[in-house]
Amino acid sequence: MSSEESALNSQTTSSEESTTSNPYNPFPAPGTYVIHVPQAHIYQCPENGQCYTNYTRQKSRQSQCCCLISVLFTLVVLLGIYAGVFYLIFRPESPHYAIDHIDIKGMNLTSSLSTISPEFSLTIKIDNGNDKIGMYYENDINVEIFYKDVMLSNCVMQAFYQPSNNMTVFQTVLKGNNVDLRRSDRRGLVNAVTKRSVPLSLKLRAPVKIKLGYIKTWKIRIKADCDVTVDRLTGHVKIVHKHCNNGWDLWL
Repeated sequence: MSSEESALNSQTTSSEESTTSNPYNPFPAPGTYVIHVPQAHIYQCPENGQCYTNYTRQKSRQSQCCCLISVLFTLVVLLGIYAGVFYLIFRPESPHYAIDHIDIKGMNLTSSLSTISPEFSLTIKIDNGNDKIGMYYENDINVEIFYKDVMLSNCVMQAFYQPSNNMTVFQTVLKGNNVDLRRSDRRGLVNAVTKRSVPLSLKLRAPVKIKLGYIKTWKIRIKADCDVTVDRLTGHVKIVHKHCNNGWDLWL
């Protein structure tokens, strides 16, 4: 054996001994190894490019969702601040409604016909007590009169403008055509007339735009629900009792 072969064998033997004697050697001897991985820890993906695309798409969707939530939250906060400032400056109040006079025709309860065609002539007061707010009443102002759940007559009023700190008085005629009364309702009305206490209800719904200086807002809905008790159902009747609840809806 030559001296070079002896040196090579001695180096190989010493490296094997050092590897055997030191089991924690971070540099294992050269060779072929088989690594066993548990089946539960094996993940498959068709292509690395597809995995990256899916990952970035998911991240993009999460980012868009977070941005949308942030924008919506900011808008809600700004609207809340605007509404608070608007209320503190203008102190808006719903107009107050009241019924002054009523004339009634066509309420013949003793007729053999099962239907009636009543006509109500009303005088209504609208009090806009706001100091800095005018009211543009748009078209389709709807007024209805009921007995219990039966609509007796209705009308649609024309548009008009009411300035701030203004009392507007207007007259309107509500007509009903071939209103079918149930026997129980007819008997109830006859008994109420006998007692000189006939309960009626009025509903007013009006689309309105508010005027703030030179600014006109979007349409809101003004509403008034009035309970009215009269002594009879013919001619110029006496109002025994009246009460109105006023309010508005900010969105139509």
